[in-house]
Amino acid sequence: MKRLLFLSCILLLSLSAISQLSTLPPDKIYGRLFTDVQLQPVFPDSKTFVDCTSKRNPDEIINSYRLLRKDSVSKKALVKFVFENFLVPFDSPTDYQTDTSETLENHINRLWKVLKHEPDKTISRSSLLPLPNPYIVPGGRFREIYYWDSYFTMLGLAQSGEWEMIENMIRNFSFLIQRYGHIPNGNRSYYLSRSQPPFFSLMIQLLADKKGNAVYREYLNSLQKEYDYWMDKTAPTKHLVIMPNSSILNRYYDQDSIPRQESYREDYLLALKESREPDHINNPDFFASMCRNLRSGAESGWDFSSRWFADGKNISTIKTTDIIPVDLNGLLYQLELTLAHAYKITGNTGNYNFYLQKSNVRKAAINTYCWNEKGKWYVDYNFARRLQSSEYTAAGITPLFFNIASPAQATEIESTLNRKFLKNGGVVTTLRNTGQQWDAPNGWAPLEWMAVKGMENYGKKSTAREIATRWIKLNRDVYKRTGKLMEKYNVENTTLEAGGGEYSGQDGFGWTNGVLLKLMALYGK
Repeated sequence: MKRLLFLSCILLLSLSAISQLSTLPPDKIYGRLFTDVQLQPVFPDSKTFVDCTSKRNPDEIINSYRLLRKDSVSKKALVKFVFENFLVPFDSPTDYQTDTSETLENHINRLWKVLKHEPDKTISRSSLLPLPNPYIVPGGRFREIYYWDSYFTMLGLAQSGEWEMIENMIRNFSFLIQRYGHIPNGNRSYYLSRSQPPFFSLMIQLLADKKGNAVYREYLNSLQKEYDYWMDKTAPTKHLVIMPNSSILNRYYDQDSIPRQESYREDYLLALKESREPDHINNPDFFASMCRNLRSGAESGWDFSSRWFADGKNISTIKTTDIIPVDLNGLLYQLELTLAHAYKITGNTGNYNFYLQKSNVRKAAINTYCWNEKGKWYVDYNFARRLQSSEYTAAGITPLFFNIASPAQATEIESTLNRKFLKNGGVVTTLRNTGQQWDAPNGWAPLEWMAVKGMENYGKKSTAREIATRWIKLNRDVYKRTGKLMEKYNVENTTLEAGGGEYSGQDGFGWTNGVLLKLMALYGK
């Protein structure tokens, strides 16, 4: 009996060790090897190595590398070592052929099969966090599910009648909440330190519109845990900010303060360079602070944009954690309303009233701190400086998407949008061209959808149609030219590619496909 108990304890300890290893990011597992691979660099894209799968036990690889390296190792030897010890990820080969003569609807409907990922098998030596159900990936270098991308992808899946896939993806997100306490940026171990814009409640609403109120009952516990994560109740995530009038709003705040593993070289070199500048050389915390702000910018989904920069121009001045983003707080307002509705359905009147009151307080706080009367636009709020941001961005339209604005504000926003943001190809992301991908001249499918839907919410049908038709035409023109549907588009000069960012333009592309299908269904081809 004692022997049986002893063996059981050993088994439990082994399983615990395996489980712990599976959630460790690659930098924690491989140490110096990871740093050398990323800084040499072995791969032009820092994300490649963190998505590699080791061919043997990581401890054996580390010991072998220690013997190889000694004092130094050549790049040639390092490359050879990596390819001998790791399976390098590539985009899955497929017999899919683009035919630009077919309708865009048919093209996208065929693409769902290309972007489909079957349920994951547990691979102990991979950074992938296995999901129990099928899902849709964005495409290109993005080989895993992504949080906020998926809502906009679901808009198109719904249009295609792919409700089973929508439900499978929601089940996966619920699984992540139950397993890790939140929905990470994506299902990778190196994404566990942060989330992304919290669209889970809108996914639930989308499914409930099809299947009825039972959906709210089924996912109420996960909705509550999602809210508790963002409100610092399950862990001190520091997403909460107490405002000058004692109301509470939220910010983005990554839980780590090291270079992003999937962009390690870029973050490390930038933070190192800036930490050596005269203004920062005597600040031992500057490197870590800058890394946290870069990581928090990634949590926002807007990685990167002038809206996070103290000088509005240079990424070296990034201060994401000082900012109260208007769109994040709109999403949490939506989550509070969803919780109120779900509790009402279950007969919990106390919680219904509690979350309804929470939503009312948040709505008032958003209008207090983020409405810019002079500019007739919603802006972010810098709570560290106690000032509204001077950066005007497409996030300022989102209060219309969430029905936070008054009718008078909506009319003023429509005017500002038409004068400043509406370009040949749709709504531009910001009014600055900094070389960052979430700035001018680029436009992005999720922002176009929220602008269109926001205008619709307030009866601004003409402007909604104008945004939609310009975006549809741009998508269609690029598709005819290239055979691709891209992650982002140049809305100012529609003959040019979108630029900026840390990687080349990606096609596929989940959220572009979803929004385009939905808009074509609403506004024609």
